Amino acid sequence: MFQVPLIILLGIGVLWKGIDLARAPHDRVLRFLVACLLMLMAGEILSFPEVNGAIDAATAVGFGKVAFNGIYMSGLFALILFFASSTGGSDAAYRRRLRINTGLLAGVLSALGIAMIATPAAMRGHSLSTPYMAEPAIASFYIIGNASFVYAYLASALWALRYAHRASRHLGLGLRTMALGLLGLMITSVNRMILVVLRIAEPGAHEAFNTVNWSISNWAMGSVLIGICYSACVQLISRLRSIVHHRRMHQELTPLWTVLTSAYPELILNQTPAGSKWHRLHQRRTHEQRFYRRLIECRDGLVRLSPYLTRVAPDADLALGPADRLARHIPEALALKPTAESPHTELSAARIASPATNDLGADARELIAISHALRERKS
Repeated sequence: MFQVPLIILLGIGVLWKGIDLARAPHDRVLRFLVACLLMLMAGEILSFPEVNGAIDAATAVGFGKVAFNGIYMSGLFALILFFASSTGGSDAAYRRRLRINTGLLAGVLSALGIAMIATPAAMRGHSLSTPYMAEPAIASFYIIGNASFVYAYLASALWALRYAHRASRHLGLGLRTMALGLLGLMITSVNRMILVVLRIAEPGAHEAFNTVNWSISNWAMGSVLIGICYSACVQLISRLRSIVHHRRMHQELTPLWTVLTSAYPELILNQTPAGSKWHRLHQRRTHEQRFYRRLIECRDGLVRLSPYLTRVAPDADLALGPADRLARHIPEALALKPTAESPHTELSAARIASPATNDLGADARELIAISHALRERKS
């Protein structure tokens, strides 16, 4: 019911976060997130009977079922490690969780492989409706597989709830909705284990129980889908707002930046990335990075110009004075500055436009105010 929308959503997530990962390949949290999205998407595709059957036809009967469980479980375990990495903690705690979950996953996948090999060849195309549920290898396959799903869904839900407490209100709501769906999927995995036990004695019985369980599974998957969509929309809106905000501030600094970099072109830190398209994508700066570079270049320019500002306005309070007064002195200081400064000339820097508080936001507001004043003087 929700398979196709979930596959589309996971595919979008792989592309979105894959681009972020290309720019920050050493980000451990992003690596787990992309791996999780990619494997869950692949697992959902493998769950289609047509795809599963095609794999069996190309390899051996039962291989598609093992492949689906292996890839989908790996995606869930990557989700657990993503949440564990996102919430911080010591490196020792992270390594311990990594060892535990990797060992558990390896053990489960090995057990499923052994169970499938131990199943008679004629029975390897089994399902929950198989009349051979009393076969130990078949029963073990479903009990072990669903027990691991119970752990993965429960652990992911608990980590999502823990992360929701630290997240913003809207992101937290999306994570709680997702956690509710994961808990629902955990319940359906428990129910499947119960169904296996019941069908050992009565093959093919309790079909109504199975139908209800599939219905719960669909609603739980829908809840997960809603939670992911809501969380993704919140992140996307937050990202777009950040881009617009930093782009606007980048443009507002342009008048001051233009004046200072015309006098000190060596201040420009931005260099055009060279190399392959992949390298340029990796090196391409975000709007935030472009803004912070411009902010640094403006601040460096004022520091370089400060000795001349103190000469043209020896009695002015250049550190705490109003922005329009400082903007009036900047052209005068630039006129006083020689075209080529001698490297042997010692110049003492002075404090210029000191922010009220020691943070980048306050510094940006000070420099933007000077930039606005410069633009008004030119107009």
